[in-house]
Amino acid sequence: MKINEQFLTKNEYSRPGIKINKWTKVAIHYVANPGSSAQANRNYFENLKDTHTTKVSSHFVVGLNGEVIQCIPLDEISYCTNQANSYAISIETCHPDSSGKFNPATEQSLAELVAFLLKKFGLTVNDIIRHYDVTGKICPKWYVEDSAAYSRFKSSVASLMAGKTQSAPEDDTVSPVKLFYVQVGAFSIRANAEAFLGMVKQKYRDAFVKNYGGMYYVQVGAFSSQVNAVTFLADVKKDYRDSFIKVF
Repeated sequence: MKINEQFLTKNEYSRPGIKINKWTKVAIHYVANPGSSAQANRNYFENLKDTHTTKVSSHFVVGLNGEVIQCIPLDEISYCTNQANSYAISIETCHPDSSGKFNPATEQSLAELVAFLLKKFGLTVNDIIRHYDVTGKICPKWYVEDSAAYSRFKSSVASLMAGKTQSAPEDDTVSPVKLFYVQVGAFSIRANAEAFLGMVKQKYRDAFVKNYGGMYYVQVGAFSSQVNAVTFLADVKKDYRDSFIKVF
């Protein structure tokens, strides 16, 4: 992962220059401007020194092709996460459309950046937060509206921190890393699994079918941490009482 340092000019609207000695969280955001680039968002922060229209910025912006621009040094706060500005490193993330879903390259770079920051400051995946967790704002939209996607992202970060290579779960593949899956159905006939998947996706948009040992499993989450899987399972059981954790 390459980080392109383009530090903002010090100014009261986007880079106040307030020093920070300790970070305890890494906060994820989305730009809420579909199709905009990392460079465009960085330049918007820079131009605030002249326009004075608002006070906003972030430490990093991750672009549509996975590029990473750093806007503020890691010993200064940004104006991104409201009351968490004093303890959270902020990352704005670009997205191609109004769904807020990140491109694969964007999400991969985001995971690598978060893993790097957590390790650098002695933090864990439990120290990842969304803007939503601080203020209730629907940000980042995709990770707020699809809890399974957010859980898988955190699992990817955990695998990166452990030095493992983890890809997103794909149909007809078996991950080389042992994962804890939240399973809501198992079928011997693929068509039946796909039909059930359609219903599950009404609530869990990133649900998927995993083919393993001749069976088709409908699952809504994959985790490298059993603790995170159990936490997510408690929510899933509200919709699927017979759901459970399966390890591959």
